[in-house]
Amino acid sequence: MTQEFVNQVLKTFDTTAEVVGLDPRAREVLRASKRIHEFSIPVAMDDGSVRVFQGYRVQHNDVLGPYKGGIRFAPDVDMREVQGLAMLMTWKTALLQLPFGGAKGGIAVDPSALSEHELERLSRGYIDAAYPVIGPEEDVPAPDLGTSPKIMAWMMDQYSRLNGFAVPAAVTGKPPELGGVKARLVSTGYGGVVLLRKFMGGDMEGARVAIQGFGNVGSNAAKYLERFGATVVAISDAGGGVYAKDGLDIKAELDWQKVNPGKSLIDWKDRPQKAEQISNEEILELEVDVLVPAAIEAVLHEKNAKQVKAKIVLELANAPTTGEADEMLEKNGVIVLPDVLANAGGVVGSYFEWVQNLERLAWEEKQFLERLERAMEGALVDVEDACEEYGVNLRTGSYAVALDRLGRAVLSRGFS
Repeated sequence: MTQEFVNQVLKTFDTTAEVVGLDPRAREVLRASKRIHEFSIPVAMDDGSVRVFQGYRVQHNDVLGPYKGGIRFAPDVDMREVQGLAMLMTWKTALLQLPFGGAKGGIAVDPSALSEHELERLSRGYIDAAYPVIGPEEDVPAPDLGTSPKIMAWMMDQYSRLNGFAVPAAVTGKPPELGGVKARLVSTGYGGVVLLRKFMGGDMEGARVAIQGFGNVGSNAAKYLERFGATVVAISDAGGGVYAKDGLDIKAELDWQKVNPGKSLIDWKDRPQKAEQISNEEILELEVDVLVPAAIEAVLHEKNAKQVKAKIVLELANAPTTGEADEMLEKNGVIVLPDVLANAGGVVGSYFEWVQNLERLAWEEKQFLERLERAMEGALVDVEDACEEYGVNLRTGSYAVALDRLGRAVLSRGFS
């Protein structure tokens, strides 16, 4: 990702800072990343060779508490991308009133090109490099694009080895048998759907939805959308997508996915509903009530935003809409539920897991989801109030709530 992404985040920050009258001293503090770390991670490959991978950890701000943010494994990860995502995490944790700051990490790698043993050595190597600057009271990593509970398990184990005893709270997103929380896996998708339901007045019956990205986030969103009465008419993954005018059977799609790991949705030729194959570009332009980008960044841009026919865009991916596209969508009357709010269920779920690890107790799944729902709905109320107060859209309103809280916290802690 280019410097353009960081510039876009800062542009929205600066615009909102003017709207809320953010104190200039707090503005300077929040514009800057507190620490930027870059690591060289040598990994012994299965063929006896050694490859050196570049790893990153940006700790943007910790005025509200320990740094918090995911680690992504992707070929195009670079420092600028990680820096922009770390800023978004700072706004997100503040918006949801979590006692965390914002951070992000990553390794420039295609995880699918590595064997399991190579992937484990790389994951442990990242913790070896980052160990001096992470920990349950300092910086708590989590999964992100290209990482998984298994990778988080390796990372937690490596941190524990270096520490001398088990530290489950060192990372979140772990398997349940290692202190993870089963409901954490659904928290981003579930959180986005309950937010959408609240925004739509509690009634999603018959709403037609298209989801670009049928990984963990998109598939769980589809499950809950269907459960709450919406009709999911299109889904896609990296290989392409499928569209069924009368709706897809999401349970059947998930069942097929379980028994066909690694295969694309378009490889299923005998699904029970009549469905046609479509591209990832075409799914963005379908006539639906709700469009859910749940995969990668910048899928909505100046070249296709005018073709979006959805009434609402629910951003479950990070930064799926460029600044130019954002302006076009607003001009065309398309409402965007922004990523900093819409996909915040993931970090809320991580917070719940971290708290349980620190307290050495386990909540029931019902309790977890009820608390998550209250957090998401409460944040929406705060954002809508800010939108009304300042006369701004939902993205700026989300930033406004976050920056107001952060600004007051920065000033309270002082500068001497």
